[in-house]
Amino acid sequence: MDCIFCSIISGKIPSKKVYEDEKVYAFRDINPVTPVHVLVVPKVHIESLDAVNAENVDIAAKVLSAIPAIARESGLKNGYRVITNVGSDGCQSVKHLHFHVLGGVKLTEKLN
Repeated sequence: MDCIFCSIISGKIPSKKVYEDEKVYAFRDINPVTPVHVLVVPKVHIESLDAVNAENVDIAAKVLSAIPAIARESGLKNGYRVITNVGSDGCQSVKHLHFHVLGGVKLTEKLN
């Protein structure tokens, strides 16, 4: 498997880590769209939200439950947005489940 996020998690590709535990890894996006743009990923490879199932839902839950602490640690006190993209029509560019945590400015309601 040739997954850039798996390579980042394993340390083969450097990243600016903001959080890590036994199941979750979070790092700064290299092309941020807001002042705070953190990617939160499971350490095991799950292709997308469509691939979450009974065998891995506990890992997906750990990722989601880590996001509020990551947002607080990133200084997001007035709110933030969490986005995940699924499949080609959803513009998923990396086939590894990940959540974008966006904030640091007042976001607009428009998503595209």
